[in-house]
Amino acid sequence: MNIDKERSFSEWYTEITKSAELCDIRYNVKGFVVFLPWSVITMKIMYNEYERELEKRGHLPAWFPALIPEGNLKRESEHVEAFVPEVFWVTGAGETRFEERLAMRPTSETAMYNMYSLWIRGLKDLPLKLYQSCQVWRHETKATRPFIRSREFYWIEAHDAFAKKEEAEEQVREDMEMAENVVHKRFCIPFLFFQRPEWDKFPGAVHTFAADTLMPDGRVIQQPSTHLLGQNFAKAFDIAFLDEKGEREYVWQTCYGPAISRIYASLISIHGDKKGLILPFLLAPLQVMIVPILKKEGEKDVLEKCKKMKEELEKAGIRVGIDFGEETPGFKFNKWEEKGVPIRVEVGKKEVESGEVTLHRRDAGKRESITDGEAAKRIYALGEEIDKSLGERADEWFSKQIHNAETIDELGKWLKEGGFTKVNFCSMEMDGEECAEKIKEQFAGNVRGRLFGKEEKPEKGAKCIVCGKEAGEVVYVARQY
Repeated sequence: MNIDKERSFSEWYTEITKSAELCDIRYNVKGFVVFLPWSVITMKIMYNEYERELEKRGHLPAWFPALIPEGNLKRESEHVEAFVPEVFWVTGAGETRFEERLAMRPTSETAMYNMYSLWIRGLKDLPLKLYQSCQVWRHETKATRPFIRSREFYWIEAHDAFAKKEEAEEQVREDMEMAENVVHKRFCIPFLFFQRPEWDKFPGAVHTFAADTLMPDGRVIQQPSTHLLGQNFAKAFDIAFLDEKGEREYVWQTCYGPAISRIYASLISIHGDKKGLILPFLLAPLQVMIVPILKKEGEKDVLEKCKKMKEELEKAGIRVGIDFGEETPGFKFNKWEEKGVPIRVEVGKKEVESGEVTLHRRDAGKRESITDGEAAKRIYALGEEIDKSLGERADEWFSKQIHNAETIDELGKWLKEGGFTKVNFCSMEMDGEECAEKIKEQFAGNVRGRLFGKEEKPEKGAKCIVCGKEAGEVVYVARQY
């Protein structure tokens, strides 16, 4: 492959999605992509990790229909205004035209909450915490790109209802903890969690909070987001319960949406290098690839040792393959390095005679020899080292992408360089939107919001970087996908 990711990220990304066989963009509906086995296997593991975390915290799985009646969408005014322009509509079946259009699910609030109003009657029905792993469809008008932005994407959405506001607020914090535990600690993807400005919150929400990470070109890409919905949807869908006094009260709601396909885009982009993918051991479709080193045709002792090694590693629970292809060992080495297999096992005549195998780490490019009986144990230990190293390397890179600007010209300079830039800003309420629009028009920068969980206030007398009024916030600005 040999494309410098940092200098030519767009070219690198286009090439790796093709050469590592992650997707095929030739499907004949614009904006829709075929995801291929090498990416899907990893995303299935990612789904499993997230689902385990959700269920550990009291969420239960459910499946709701993909078609939503138009009347459902219209029941929450802010929601319908934002999503209807992006909706794919189903208007009939066969020769029959429907009396009411059906929307292909752009998000599931209006599908699920219609049912919540039937299920929730009293305190015994609360909290209700359900999630579904599914696809959603949105007619994106911006340029589509595999995994990053498409008209069909794969995600998880959790929708929770509580008796008290404080419980809903606590769920939002718990959602952020899940993102830290899964996306950062297990997938090795660093991010910052922001409270979004009022003009950029989820339609129908009271507040929106979202994790943002960076791609190698310095642009921001959103990771999981969580929304405090308050009672807006509860009132629209009449989701109410009888409290201890027998009085009817509306529930307090939250929703949470980790977009697995978009997180996958971040995963391959942050960890890859000019040779191709570097996949964490936890997430790799094949954690080990055994490559026979054959000097002459039919060295049965080498092939038998490869097969025996594969059986032993599989028994130990390791995902492993053997490349029996006719290509040279060097070709195979490059092939599996490009696909990001974390560990390569090399077996030749020398290894047969010595009772050893040679291990190669994709992330560090290091080799070591170990005895046959130690292989599974050593591979698991190396897997932990690889994931730890990838996380530390990503964190170190990410920390260097956060800048400060005191003037509008400084902001423009840093936005051109890429990454996040901290600035003094007038307000995250609607009256700050005009300043945000000026940043967008002048530099194509987006106000991502204030950092959540770490108090950052402007110094006394600080002025908004755009309008010069007294600054009420420290916000982060970045260019986005």
